[in-house]
Amino acid sequence: MPVIEVGRICVKIVGREAGQKCVIVEVVDKNFAVITGPKKVNNVKRRKVNIKHIEPTEAKIKIAKAAADEEIIEALKKAEKLEEMSQPVKLTM
Repeated sequence: MPVIEVGRICVKIVGREAGQKCVIVEVVDKNFAVITGPKKVNNVKRRKVNIKHIEPTEAKIKIAKAAADEEIIEALKKAEKLEEMSQPVKLTM
């Protein structure tokens, strides 16, 4: 099972958005992925991140590669994860 894949819900563990959940929209290569919150849900902008800066969860939604934020919001509603995405995670180091 690939851990870093399109539709996987992750938690940002580094940076100003640390503790926020995000969705992988596209896998660039073995080191980078494009993620989004979407911004309307939890203020995580669509951006390219190092995969070492995100922690994958077991949750996954079904989306197309490079899906628009509106499509991601609809998929989150369908999977009943929209409320969960808006809640930050408490990180422990």
